[in-house]
Amino acid sequence: MIKGTELFVKALKAEGVDTLFAYPGGQAVDLFDALYDEHEIEMILPRHEQALIHAADGYARSTGKVGVCLVTSGPGATNLVTGIATANYDSVPLVCFTGQVPLGLMGNDAFQEVDIVGITRNICKYAVTVRKREDLGRIIKEAFYIARTGRPGPVVVDLPKDIQVAMGDEEYPEEVNIRGYKPNESVHVGQVKKAVSLLKKAKKPLFLLGGGVNISGANEDMKKLVELTGAPVITTIMGKGAIPTSHPLYMGNIGIHGSYAANHAVSECDVLFSIGTRFNDRITGKISEFAKNAKIIHIDIDSASISKNIVVDVPIVADAKLAIRKILEYAAPLKIESWVERLKEWKETYPITMERYEGLTPEKIIKYIAENYKRPIVSTDVGQNQLWTTQFLELEGNRQLLTSGGLGTMGYGFPAAIGAKLGNPDADVFAISGDGGMQMNIQEFATAVALEIPLTLIVLNNGYLGNVRQWQQMLFDRRYSCTCLTYRRSCQHNCMDPNKKCPKYSPDFVKLAESYDAYGMRITDEKDIPKAFEFARSHKNAPTLLEFIIEREANVAPMVPVGNSLDDMILEI
Repeated sequence: MIKGTELFVKALKAEGVDTLFAYPGGQAVDLFDALYDEHEIEMILPRHEQALIHAADGYARSTGKVGVCLVTSGPGATNLVTGIATANYDSVPLVCFTGQVPLGLMGNDAFQEVDIVGITRNICKYAVTVRKREDLGRIIKEAFYIARTGRPGPVVVDLPKDIQVAMGDEEYPEEVNIRGYKPNESVHVGQVKKAVSLLKKAKKPLFLLGGGVNISGANEDMKKLVELTGAPVITTIMGKGAIPTSHPLYMGNIGIHGSYAANHAVSECDVLFSIGTRFNDRITGKISEFAKNAKIIHIDIDSASISKNIVVDVPIVADAKLAIRKILEYAAPLKIESWVERLKEWKETYPITMERYEGLTPEKIIKYIAENYKRPIVSTDVGQNQLWTTQFLELEGNRQLLTSGGLGTMGYGFPAAIGAKLGNPDADVFAISGDGGMQMNIQEFATAVALEIPLTLIVLNNGYLGNVRQWQQMLFDRRYSCTCLTYRRSCQHNCMDPNKKCPKYSPDFVKLAESYDAYGMRITDEKDIPKAFEFARSHKNAPTLLEFIIEREANVAPMVPVGNSLDDMILEI
């Protein structure tokens, strides 16, 4: 007989957990005590629970393992909510353990009591409160299984304090048998044959690859299929890296900030072969115009995602890797040279570039990373920094780009980079953020310094909440409402001129980094880009912040206005 806390530790070790992102509190203190003498599990103490779960998310995305969190009840649990929703949208496997008041106090408005299962039920894959000590081992085993199988996602396990300290069986299950949950592990051959038949008849076929290809680790198989058929490829933001971006058949990202070649390819293709994407509004544009000339094949592990937004002709419910391998058995080379050459001509004629801006630009900064680091891991925040990164970063393979695609969570980038560096200690890890998003979890400097990890933080500082400001410029006659981050109460309220002498920017990011015993450097001239990265390379025991001062009204282009079809693009803003 052992305590519930001891079984908890035994379960983590059985599941191969080597890193636990944890913040203590009253209703979890027994679990922390049980972990005190464990040397196989490294305890990571972030400075905020939201950062904690984003770090676990970055660890999971970059390693392919399950990210594991442990927090206390009440505010500790509710601070996980945004991170749970972020992981759920992007199919990230997490197991989140929350402390809870004893069973006898639940429902009585006890101190730091919340119904975290009720709160998170609609934003996670599964949520459960352990109500019997004899169920503890089984529920933890099921939590890890559910998180990592099928369409991966976050699972919440709520642990009442009396369950934690109760004595019970020491056995931890070796197998899982969940009634009603049987992930699909096969591929319907008949549907595969239908898909391949359509592909062989196509004159303008197109592969659209989403995050599901990366999640399943199908990158090498996908590259084989592309090279066998000769069909061109476009990706969603989450699918970038599904094949190397340097591949001659890769035409770019699709969507409202996608490339000319990718968006026009969708509008003109006659067979759209989509793998691992939800067809959300960021990539479809006007739904009635999306791929209107094409037969659509859709492979996704989640049956609920098929024909949810875009009605498809050939649905295939399957894991991307299994499906692609089965397709390889039947696929053949296609005679589509003129179609491919047309797309390549579009790509060359209408490249995504910031050449219209002089001096220091995000394009030059991001391309420097691609040209000078081998397989870096790059996390982003959300906003213009994210869009520029997904436009300009070159990727050679899987698990290099970490970004909040579905929920669009500001504050994600920095803690996700910490998690990625912990999971990949030998990799070069970068977090790219705007000056707005950087401030949402900036306290994690303390975490990174305490862990002595040398990641590089890139702040693209334009003094605005840039993405919203861009929309205000385009749609609201440059009425910059609540987007100027240099604003002081003494400023003229309706100022729309970023070239006026504005107040000093606050905070001073370099001084703030240094106050945490990290390193910082401000860059204002493009010639200093190499020097900045060499400065970051020289530091091996703490993070380095590089603050790049960029054009205040630099915009992300091209762009598809809301409600327009993908081929109705604004090429310059």
